[in-house]
Amino acid sequence: MLANLTIDNGRLWDMLMETAAIGGTPKGGIRRLSLSDEDRRVRDWFRRECEALGCTVHVDTAGNMVAIRPGKDPTKKPIAMGSHLDTQPTGGKFDGILGVLGGLEVMKTLHQAGYETSSPVALVNWTNEEGARFSPSMVGSAVYAGVYSQAQMDAYKDKDGVTQGEALDAIGYRGQEKPGSLGFQAYFELHIEQGPILEEEGQTIGIVTGIQGIKWFTCTILGRESHAGTTPMAYRRDALAAFAEAATEIRKIALDHGGLATIGIVSAHPGSPNIIPGEVRFTLDMRHHQDAELKHMVTKAKVAIAEASTRHDAAYTVEPLQDSPAQPFDETCIAMVRAATEKLGLKAREITSGAGHDAMYTARVCPTSMIFVPCAEGLSHNEAESATQADCGHGAQVLLEAVLAYDARG
Repeated sequence: MLANLTIDNGRLWDMLMETAAIGGTPKGGIRRLSLSDEDRRVRDWFRRECEALGCTVHVDTAGNMVAIRPGKDPTKKPIAMGSHLDTQPTGGKFDGILGVLGGLEVMKTLHQAGYETSSPVALVNWTNEEGARFSPSMVGSAVYAGVYSQAQMDAYKDKDGVTQGEALDAIGYRGQEKPGSLGFQAYFELHIEQGPILEEEGQTIGIVTGIQGIKWFTCTILGRESHAGTTPMAYRRDALAAFAEAATEIRKIALDHGGLATIGIVSAHPGSPNIIPGEVRFTLDMRHHQDAELKHMVTKAKVAIAEASTRHDAAYTVEPLQDSPAQPFDETCIAMVRAATEKLGLKAREITSGAGHDAMYTARVCPTSMIFVPCAEGLSHNEAESATQADCGHGAQVLLEAVLAYDARG
């Protein structure tokens, strides 16, 4: 029989609001970039809260923090929960944070009830999920899963030339343990949806069945700088004009394939009002829930860039930055989440995650699933990001039920 434990959604909400002050912005959001002083402060808070519950906090060489609550059988691997505490430059109070603090509320509920699980229970704060200061994103969990090496992680630089390794050392959160040395039986991640589907359909819980494939590129189009007033249109090698044509076609490709394409950063050089741009650099993010379709989209996007460049007598490069294939989640973990929603009588639907999450990498090394709750207007990566206290509480309760159900499997 599973214990009839109930999380305290008021306590969870208070923790969300308390930590929101660490890096809080005037508009009500959070600026807590990975490995910044604000990140150090919230890590210190997290460590204190976990240790107050009798947990042992492990820190690996990637800075990932894993709090372990002992179980009856110390030979078993932990059942893990987690997400991240770093934010975008103008981030909200819930993205990632709900997953960590929802897991902390689960720990507090178990501790308060004196409930002893058979397996140890773990709570993870992954390093640099957002990729806002250091790209690519989800680096801590990627190193844990063996996708990137520690050396690769350490070498990535921010816009000021500071390496990720230097920043990790500077805040004092490089541990001694090897990432991945502490294995998990399973991993459950609670998160806001970051999209509008659950709210639009009046659903309380999203039972996440997997994460769509994601490919990132850095692209350059090289034309020729020349005088804006003396160079006839027919004689121009306008890199920005070529970019505009390629961008329009890329959007059409995404629509035709039922996928997503985003050009998030664009810079034209030399950046003078009366000089025709000779160089344009831009990022390209392409996503689809089917790898084969995503591959077709990328091929067509590269052709669009090539053809637009040729029309304007320009050269081009397309360099891969991040490649994450579509990742299905574990059927047993999904079933645990589904059963929890049925037990609690919550309206729920299956859903594929459009965003990347640390669960994408944990799924490569252990059974994994995710739990989504609605966010207002589907808005995320924004200071106005919002979720209700009730929905956050429901998500944490489903998380607790799923962990206990997995533990009860024996």
